[in-house]
Amino acid sequence: MNTIITKLDPENIDTAVIEKAAEIIGMGGLVAFPTETVYGLGADAERADVAEKIYKAKGRPSDNPLIIHIAKAEDAEKYAYTNELYYKLTNAFSPGPLTVILPKKDTVPDTVTGGLDTVAIRIPSNKIARALIERAGVAIAAPSANTSGKPSPTEASHVIEDLSGKADMIIDGGASEIGLESTVVKVDESSILLLRPGAVDVEMLRAVCENVTVSSAILEKLKAGQKAESPGMMYKHYAPDIPVYLVEGDESKVVEFFRQKLENNPKTGILCYIDSRDTVFGENVKYLDRSPIKQANVLFAYLRDYNSSTASEVYSVIPDSDGVGLAVLNRLMRAAGFQIIKV
Repeated sequence: MNTIITKLDPENIDTAVIEKAAEIIGMGGLVAFPTETVYGLGADAERADVAEKIYKAKGRPSDNPLIIHIAKAEDAEKYAYTNELYYKLTNAFSPGPLTVILPKKDTVPDTVTGGLDTVAIRIPSNKIARALIERAGVAIAAPSANTSGKPSPTEASHVIEDLSGKADMIIDGGASEIGLESTVVKVDESSILLLRPGAVDVEMLRAVCENVTVSSAILEKLKAGQKAESPGMMYKHYAPDIPVYLVEGDESKVVEFFRQKLENNPKTGILCYIDSRDTVFGENVKYLDRSPIKQANVLFAYLRDYNSSTASEVYSVIPDSDGVGLAVLNRLMRAAGFQIIKV
């Protein structure tokens, strides 16, 4: 496949590019585009055959549900059975990094929902994404635009690396604003189940609805036979090509563990707090800010960088789980395949 690669300024959108991208969507093709969370690989959400194209391009298991992207909250009526809580959430957080799971209507093929009777719906705030959805005139099914299981793409170069020759078009709209995928919640009339943490955190959700439950699958493996209700719940996800280990313990002991690893092999990959830069340093040492929001901005780019590094393994701190920190911890736990070293 000859992939069209084009740049767009979100503040000065070339309508001809959007017209071409919408035409590709209408013809059953695949378009990778930026959102405020990560880049997505989009196709017509109403066509079963193009959902299969997405799975093939990504190498993604077909039982891993896709998110459909719409332009405004009421557009969900065509695809799902909504309720009052859905509208309260979208009023509070959309357009933005929130995905709501609702009972699906027959307009959404089973291939899009991974065989589930629910559908995940999001209203992105990125101006390029919104222009494309509005011009296409249909919901766009779009998982992250990367090879399945690898770190999600936060820059067009990541998408090109994974999907050039597999997507019909890649739109370069600059770096993602947030850097982690959307928060995913499942709702009924009076309660929220958090399935994947993101920039809309637990306390923000509780400001809308007091009854918020956090799924155990966020920080634990799926149990045998348990289906993934949300993208990002598979056992190993977001991982570079080399092993990742989380290191748990008193911070001073964790820092000493990193130093010993670097003494034994100066090329060891280390993810540590920036406070330790004077004592933990090396070719493949990367530093995380104490701010979870700043951690989210760089995490996937850092993990991708290790694929082209000299490191053969990566050891990482375990970040605090407050606020957006829960999302960062969730992504690291899955990148590591839940491999934790206690010191």
